[in-house]
Amino acid sequence: MINGAAADPALKGRPAHRLVDEAAPQLRVTDLAATRGDGVFETVGVFEGRPANLSPHLERLQRSARMLDLPELDLEVIAQAVDAAITAHLPVPELLVKIVVSRGVEGQQRPTAWVYADAASSYASARAGLRVAALDRGIPTTAPQTSPWLLAGAKSLSYAINMAGLREAARRGADEVLFVSSDGYALEGPTSTLLVKQDDCFVSTPVEAGVLPGTSLGAIETMVEGEGMTLERELLTPQQVADSDGAWLLSSVRLACPITHLDDQELTVDRELTERMNAAIANRG
Repeated sequence: MINGAAADPALKGRPAHRLVDEAAPQLRVTDLAATRGDGVFETVGVFEGRPANLSPHLERLQRSARMLDLPELDLEVIAQAVDAAITAHLPVPELLVKIVVSRGVEGQQRPTAWVYADAASSYASARAGLRVAALDRGIPTTAPQTSPWLLAGAKSLSYAINMAGLREAARRGADEVLFVSSDGYALEGPTSTLLVKQDDCFVSTPVEAGVLPGTSLGAIETMVEGEGMTLERELLTPQQVADSDGAWLLSSVRLACPITHLDDQELTVDRELTERMNAAIANRG
């Protein structure tokens, strides 16, 4: 709906997308996205007109929709809508595209979906490094198996807790959050995937622990394997992260942001490696 966004339900059997007037009202105040945060979303980074890792984003959107018992999504229509939103926007070096699927207007049993594109903010400071506060998420790594109704690992619209975590980090003098499970393991950031380097091995949190599947990890895995290294999924404690040879918070839009401090402990930062990661995620080169 912003800058030539595409909109329509994008569900199996529904019509294809349509462009709408960004200045015209589109969302009803009774939509469950607004009243309950009942829906899912993805944010895709676009670099020089090319969306980064679009397929993993769409697959994760479908996964989240299933976790919330939403109808099956037509990913082809959504991909077309993403392309339409990018095309409708004025050319800029970095763009973000947000895909939202809501359960729809309360009582109508008809989900709504929309896509919009907007120029990305400058992430130069975050890409230079982040001071990170470790915060207790309050659930164990076993929650996806024992309590699936908590929706651990779903990218839902209910982001109030994530935003509260960022405000708490700011109160502690930090830029970002690393959520920690109640059984003591490092998980992920509010909007990012944890990546840790230990010698010639990179480690990221397994999805089974209740984190979002990282959309940038495939590009990173291809890069590190090409350089003779490996990427594993395993649980690490915050102290193991702090004692590592480097750690990053990855996202499709901000790219690879090195962690300079975890609470009061300073971490090693490899600038040249970070630049290679950023190029890999953004599909540059």
